[in-house]
Amino acid sequence: MSSSIKSFSVGYNPKNKSNTFATGDVITGQITLELTQDCKIDKLCIKLKGKAEVTWYEQQGKTLLRFHSKLKYFSIKQVIIEDNGNCVVGQGCHVYPFTLQIPAQDLPPSFRSKHGEIVYSLEANLSRSMRVDSKAKAQFTLSRNWNLDSDPSLMIPQKDVSEKKLKLFSSGTVSMDVNIERTGFYPGEGIKVVASIHNKSSRNIIPKYLLYMKRSYVAERRIKVGEKKILKEVGDPVPPSANQTVTRVITIPPHTCVSILNCDILKVEYRLRVYLDVKYASDPKIEFPIVILPALQGPDGEHLPAYPTDGIQSI
Repeated sequence: MSSSIKSFSVGYNPKNKSNTFATGDVITGQITLELTQDCKIDKLCIKLKGKAEVTWYEQQGKTLLRFHSKLKYFSIKQVIIEDNGNCVVGQGCHVYPFTLQIPAQDLPPSFRSKHGEIVYSLEANLSRSMRVDSKAKAQFTLSRNWNLDSDPSLMIPQKDVSEKKLKLFSSGTVSMDVNIERTGFYPGEGIKVVASIHNKSSRNIIPKYLLYMKRSYVAERRIKVGEKKILKEVGDPVPPSANQTVTRVITIPPHTCVSILNCDILKVEYRLRVYLDVKYASDPKIEFPIVILPALQGPDGEHLPAYPTDGIQSI
């Protein structure tokens, strides 16, 4: 920072209690410049920016390869001062307000992980003759306008069947017919899983449930995929030669990250795996894609609780 500039910063005014913004929102704020003496300024401007970026490394023999990709969603510039060095700003603290609008397009929500990020920010830039530009940045959180009412595909029920013939130490067959009521869910909400289990084998089988996250990063025609377990639950054993319909509610943790499906280089997806644990045999399994939506918000932006969940029962 130059000796004549004591401080240079940019800030924005929160729009709601959750301090999040959505596409199309107007964002207001101020650039604060504090000077120890009079100063000539060429230009003072503010940029509203949105980008996605991924980076990872892979070892191939003795070579460490870097894979990188970047998407720029928008860059909107507003000039506050432009006088080509003729503008003299006096000693003291000066505040410059600004108003910008986030583009009304289908943008992915803010996200950050080890290998990638989706970032929305404000960047102030102060230019002076024969000096290195001074910069100040502030990031803000963008939430996607996405809910059960806006996307009919999220209300589609899901159903699948799996059957396995047992060999070696077991005999017979086990099968399950599983359904869930829809595809989209909110953090804190319960996924009601109904499974008709047919155990025509000589062993106990145990229904199990796994909700996991799949993160994908794309760069230079390569893809890096990682999985993370969100939660795992175990049901009661189904005895040999028995048919049971089991209903279980899998409650999504309240702070689960939302799904990201509208970014070309970074995706966050979820799967619900329902499987039957059969000793000494491969497990029959079914996987359902699950979409985690942004948390419900009230009129002033506070987070609302998700829909109430049903109890757990076994029939």
